[in-house]
Amino acid sequence: MTATISLPPTAEADGRALSSLPVRLSLAPAGPAPALLDGAWWPRSRDLGAELPLLVAVLDPLWGRITRVTVNPTHWPVVPGKVPVAGHVVKVGWFLAEQDPHELLLLSYRVGRWNLLVVPPRTTAATAAWLMAAASDPLGTSSASRLMGEAARLQTVSEADRAVEAVWDSEGGHEARDAAARPRVFHRGPLRDARPGPGPEPVGAAEGPRPRDGERHRGPR
Repeated sequence: MTATISLPPTAEADGRALSSLPVRLSLAPAGPAPALLDGAWWPRSRDLGAELPLLVAVLDPLWGRITRVTVNPTHWPVVPGKVPVAGHVVKVGWFLAEQDPHELLLLSYRVGRWNLLVVPPRTTAATAAWLMAAASDPLGTSSASRLMGEAARLQTVSEADRAVEAVWDSEGGHEARDAAARPRVFHRGPLRDARPGPGPEPVGAAEGPRPRDGERHRGPR
């Protein structure tokens, strides 16, 4: 099951209560072997008391009644001892060294143990989508922290690429490329006649015919 992925909390400042927003959840389908992670959860805040009841209410019909949840307190300012969820109470515990700081562990009567990657609330939509897809891979072998590290690396590479492109644009890179891609048009003037024009007049042409042999040339006296 994959819940609707909406915008990050920074773009949802319209005053709506958390209960009126969809739970951002992605679960791995059944695979040939148990995956290291069973999916990902993208809460809108770090308030476990407000976020956990919404998550558990979605998972109860799928996994059986959730009875206990554990977290690593590194990224959770307050860890309540228990939270009420739709007619029952879920106990909440924490482990510091034993549990991945980016992972949520859930226990249920019917199914057993489930592990979800917790996507930080202020993650960008693109990064969150990548994390939720990776954590829901039924053949996935990466831990929650490893996926978070890979997502951070990909984001750094993407930001560096955008910075390089911005510098290139500021130096006229796109304009130069566009200019080079334009077809070059050569303008031609009117065609000129290639035939040779009249040459110089032959010497003596204005003096009349040449005298024949034996005749004396008579010029003006």
